[in-house]
Amino acid sequence: MSLLLPKRVLSRCLAALLAAGAASAVHAQVTVDGAWARATVPNQSATGAFMRLTAQKDVVLTGASSPVADIVEVHEMWLDKDIMRMRPADRVPLKAGQTIELRSDGLHVMMMDLKKQLKAGERVPLTLSFTAADGSVSKVEVNATAGFAPPTR
Repeated sequence: MSLLLPKRVLSRCLAALLAAGAASAVHAQVTVDGAWARATVPNQSATGAFMRLTAQKDVVLTGASSPVADIVEVHEMWLDKDIMRMRPADRVPLKAGQTIELRSDGLHVMMMDLKKQLKAGERVPLTLSFTAADGSVSKVEVNATAGFAPPTR
């Protein structure tokens, strides 16, 4: 049995798909560059992910998630009298045109209760959540590469 659709139906479907793609591009308020996650050894329960974020308009990084970990949080790290301290950073503001770098010695994405070992070269999917000044929420899908060092630029 052959299924033939009128040209009008096909053109409407195509228009809807194109509009959805354009809407996604409009809501992509942040670009991500150089995303990587530290590879792990067997039975390691936590690791970090690092990247550069550039905002096209004022937004706030409000969260992260990943299917590879039960708990994913944006963290900040600092040294206090040679002792490493870390805590969740619930809100990380990004100004329009600003680039911030998520690094091991500052802001980063912390993945805890890992569901599996992250081997070097594997893809690590992450979803970052951003809130704009008008309250709209956008999500940016990131594919970090697992490794023991940052990728070369």
